[in-house]
Amino acid sequence: VQTCALPIYAGLSEINGPLVCLEGAKGVSYDEIAEIKLEDGTKRLGRVVEMQGDKVVLQVFEGTNGISLTNTKISFTGKPLEIPLSTEMLGRTFNGAGKPIDGLGEVFPQKYGDINGRALNPVARSYPRNYIHTGISSIDALMTLIRGQKLPIFSGSGLSHNKLAVQIVKQAKIADSEGKDFAVVFAAMGVQNDVAEYFRRSFEETGVIQRVCMFLNLSNDPIIERILTPRCALTVAEYLAFEKNMHILVIMTDLTSYCEALREFSSSKGEIPGRKGYPGYLYSDLASMYERAGVVEGSTGSVTQIPILTMPNDDITHPIPDLTAYITEGQIVFDRNLDQTGIYPGLSVLLSLSRLMKDGIGEQYTRADHADVSNQLFACYARVQDARALASVIGEDELSASDKAIMKFGTMFEKYFLNQGFDENRSMDETLDLAWDLLSLLPASELDRVNEQLIKEHYHPENAKRFV
Repeated sequence: VQTCALPIYAGLSEINGPLVCLEGAKGVSYDEIAEIKLEDGTKRLGRVVEMQGDKVVLQVFEGTNGISLTNTKISFTGKPLEIPLSTEMLGRTFNGAGKPIDGLGEVFPQKYGDINGRALNPVARSYPRNYIHTGISSIDALMTLIRGQKLPIFSGSGLSHNKLAVQIVKQAKIADSEGKDFAVVFAAMGVQNDVAEYFRRSFEETGVIQRVCMFLNLSNDPIIERILTPRCALTVAEYLAFEKNMHILVIMTDLTSYCEALREFSSSKGEIPGRKGYPGYLYSDLASMYERAGVVEGSTGSVTQIPILTMPNDDITHPIPDLTAYITEGQIVFDRNLDQTGIYPGLSVLLSLSRLMKDGIGEQYTRADHADVSNQLFACYARVQDARALASVIGEDELSASDKAIMKFGTMFEKYFLNQGFDENRSMDETLDLAWDLLSLLPASELDRVNEQLIKEHYHPENAKRFV
């Protein structure tokens, strides 16, 4: 069998930041991987990011330090970046480009997967139903995570989103009958060393590391690697879900670091910037990742995504949270005021929602009264905000008895329902029973979102006496 050697190109025409330009290349494809051999014999990988005639622009993963314009040799592999895939990746830790960093050697692949994924036929999707239990009352009751959903967490600098991410990984599970095939793919982008160590140590101490596949991209790693990290993680998730029929939860933090790397890369290419300097294709780039979640017909597995992003200056209208909210099916929003009062997790109930929640809760999935209780909690907590605004104007003593009752409900709701220990894993029954006990602080006449039958079954004012 004759093999055709790949052509080798010598010399570069330009080096600009993480980019190098090569002229005279033929038969090259977009996203193709190239091998770059330096003068001292070391090798680096590059990816084709732009083509103009026979001029090719390559993105160098390991950076361009030490690369010579004249003595560099480049050969193209003829394929995009692929990573080895195997079920043994669970329990392992990789860098942002999918290379093992846990000292356990290379992965023995069952196959290789293109990190860019394949477009999923919308007709092949099944509607996401059934929920993923997180053990966190505010999420399980009010913004339920549905299997196959993409539900982002909008946080801010200095808030406890990393702690929440660890708690979700530690406690998340699906229905017990199917729980054996549940695993987590965790991707950290642009995190500092102490944060990466916190994630690694937390997963080991809580004993969940064997069902977690970790991708760690540190803040001092090349930005190119940061752009690859979520795609490597999602490729592993798709393989485990759709070929090994597992239920995979993908947690990606921090998407803001990813988008800033994309902005820096776009700027070095000389592209025309969009809002706040981010590239005009930020929407489609984020969508190419978020849309790799779901349930596919013919497979019993699923991919569920929780992207975490920190909003610059807590601005929810910033391009990153704004575009993310367009693409995803709801959001979980952190409240800085709640966080500062010591409430964990300090989630903003009224700004958060799960658009797929209505079809994955109820008698078949959680409990028959779940939807009504959730609606009633939202309605009552909205009235709390109105009563607090009124009290700030006229004083609490001047409020009506009804408003005073709703104010007390709000305080107890935040103290006992929203506030929860890091090691506290509440069942769905515990969460909904707690919600009913809190609603029992109010007169039955105030509960206008639940029917009479539910009030007869669950309304117990004597249970509310424990809230002081």
